[in-house]
Amino acid sequence: MRFNQGVGRRDFVKTSLGLAIPAAMPGLISRPVGRDARSQRDGSARHRAPQNILILGGTGFIGPHMVRAAMANGHEVTLFNRGRTNPGLFPSVEKLVGDRGGDLAALRGRSWDVVIDNSGYVPAHVEASANLLKDRAEHYIFTATTDVYRDYDTPGMTEDYPLGVLPEGEPHDPRRWYGQLKVICERAVRTAFPDRNTVIRPTWIMGPGDNNHLWTYWVKRIHEGGRVLAPGRPEWPIQWVDGRDVADFVVQRAEARNGGTYHLVAPPMSMAEMLYGIRATTTADVDFEWVDDDFLWENGAKPWVDFPLWWPPRNDYAEPVFGGIRGGEGSALLDGTRAWANGLGFDPLANIAIDTFDWYQEAFDGVWPAEQRPGLTRVRERELLAKWEASGR
Repeated sequence: MRFNQGVGRRDFVKTSLGLAIPAAMPGLISRPVGRDARSQRDGSARHRAPQNILILGGTGFIGPHMVRAAMANGHEVTLFNRGRTNPGLFPSVEKLVGDRGGDLAALRGRSWDVVIDNSGYVPAHVEASANLLKDRAEHYIFTATTDVYRDYDTPGMTEDYPLGVLPEGEPHDPRRWYGQLKVICERAVRTAFPDRNTVIRPTWIMGPGDNNHLWTYWVKRIHEGGRVLAPGRPEWPIQWVDGRDVADFVVQRAEARNGGTYHLVAPPMSMAEMLYGIRATTTADVDFEWVDDDFLWENGAKPWVDFPLWWPPRNDYAEPVFGGIRGGEGSALLDGTRAWANGLGFDPLANIAIDTFDWYQEAFDGVWPAEQRPGLTRVRERELLAKWEASGR
């Protein structure tokens, strides 16, 4: 499929995307009709009186989206961080410099309506900030993760599914026990702010600004064209959320302050829908080669590491994928009903793909940053495809 060079990419996508993506695969959760996500970003949605919001973090990936969404709705924002990541962002916003590992002095003696905690990974740090602010803020919003669960064996998991437990004696290392430590962090927030807390549990966050380059891997790889290794089966589900939709929802919760715990997930789609949907936004010639997941494991190609955002939806995967979890049939079929009913909206996949590619090209001049490059290298991809073809499977 080729673009008419006289037609903009967004116009092309609107008129032809339905021809480019296979029909939704059976068995997936049906998709609700989301709001127009852009309306909230433009500040046109109704909101309560201006809030004084403290964001712990605010200059990484989702933080800047939250700052923009809050300011667009007329709220006053203060940032607290170490001042090392993107220090030039938001020159008009008040910035407090400190360290969650021990230097919270800049927060003392100040008050805010709402605290948004995006940078809490170590329980001791979250407990310290929550206890310091419990009499200085009306509401605390904590960014957790869908990694908090014991397993992902059950499709349609709700926010009440059993949580993971940190093994006794293990150090508080978020690189090893990310989800289990977020469970303890959630508990610290609820203890300090009983009945005055909101916990969000996003799945994989993607879109422009993704400094982990997870979904960017797929967008960039498909734009390069050629034979693309696609993991597993076309009908297997995948699930994510756009960072801008996370920001819009969090600002809504800051305005409402009615608490709760929410899965921030877009309705699931199949891997084929995702990959073909991205392909519809590029003029490159692209062919997808679907490679069996057992073959990939046998040849040392791992989910999440070599194939960002992809977990095998099976409960008998050969080895743990991440944090001791062996994939799971429900890993990309999380129930987002609660958040959808409370205003979480979704941009179309094509818009996110276009915005992500444009951001990437502008931010990195098209040069893939080696130190942050997830997924397969082109050499490794060709090796695996050659082995796959030779195997005759």
